[in-house]
Amino acid sequence: MRFARALAIAACLAGAPALAETGDPVETARAAALSLLSAIDGLADAHDAPDQVIALTSAIQAHEAGLSALRAGLRDATLREATINRVLERQQADVSRLLGAMMAVERIEGPVMLVHPQGPLATARAGMMMADLAPAMQARAQTIGQLARELAELRGLQQVAIETLDLGLASLQGARTELSQAMADRRNLPPRVAEDETRMMVLLESVRTLEELATGLAMRPAGVSANLPVFEASRGRLPLPVVGTVLHRAGGADAAGIIRPGLVLATEPGALVVSPWHGSVRYRGPLLDYGNVILIEPGEGWLIILAGLDVVYPRMGEVLAQGDALGLMPGGEQSGDEFVQRDPVAGRSETLYLELRENGLAIDPGEWFDLSER
Repeated sequence: MRFARALAIAACLAGAPALAETGDPVETARAAALSLLSAIDGLADAHDAPDQVIALTSAIQAHEAGLSALRAGLRDATLREATINRVLERQQADVSRLLGAMMAVERIEGPVMLVHPQGPLATARAGMMMADLAPAMQARAQTIGQLARELAELRGLQQVAIETLDLGLASLQGARTELSQAMADRRNLPPRVAEDETRMMVLLESVRTLEELATGLAMRPAGVSANLPVFEASRGRLPLPVVGTVLHRAGGADAAGIIRPGLVLATEPGALVVSPWHGSVRYRGPLLDYGNVILIEPGEGWLIILAGLDVVYPRMGEVLAQGDALGLMPGGEQSGDEFVQRDPVAGRSETLYLELRENGLAIDPGEWFDLSER
């Protein structure tokens, strides 16, 4: 049923007339809606994929990107609608005054209208002004007609886009549930590095800070770096592990006034978190006051620390590839209205903490991760 609706919406969007201008809010919202519908269609293909985990991870990322783009398109379309309404209100006032003047002229008898009280020159000028009125009125009418057509198209597209948004949110929630189930049902698990769990528990019980844990793990690396791509080659090119916005950079104080050496990323509720690089999972689970934490060793002496997740997928010691699913952020289902009305930056209610350490010492993640569009 969901995919039948998606096909119907796609047909409606594809058949809608395009405006002459490129890059306008209507075209932006339409492209975003079609992109989201493509992601929904891709979820159906993921069910038959040889590796469901990889396929579902890709489908969720496409959903999240499509939803963000559609929300931005809807907001632009709403702003454009408000602008057109203001212009039409001003045009209406001007046209009303012009029509009033023309109707007053029509009520004057012909012979009297042809004679201006100030003489022949004034009569000629008045005639020229009257001759100019008709083309001006026609041009004004064409402008109003074009704006009215654009307004009608905006309103029609908004209705379809909101329905697409609701469909995408429902599909995304289903994809997240399916991914969690697929991760739980895995039979051919990824390679795992043996970890002395007793030593790990002793280390965890003794640490009082994240730095102490990072230093302790750095002293006994997992020993898989030789089989992984060289981490140092990724400097400045690492993708952020979640679709979100940078709230605080390294050294910046958060809302509580706490200064941390990592990045604080604002995310949507339930957002998917993926591994930014290849590496082994040195620890996963609750830690101090950080909530659920994942520590990934991408190279000997290095640690990528991600904190604040709700659901965590990998096992301790598991070897990950770049882009593998790590887990989900806290948060439940959202309605289309909630998603659109919430501010895309300040309204993102969940935060992921990202830290990078070398030999136990904190390194500014901004020098390693690509923050060009954040």
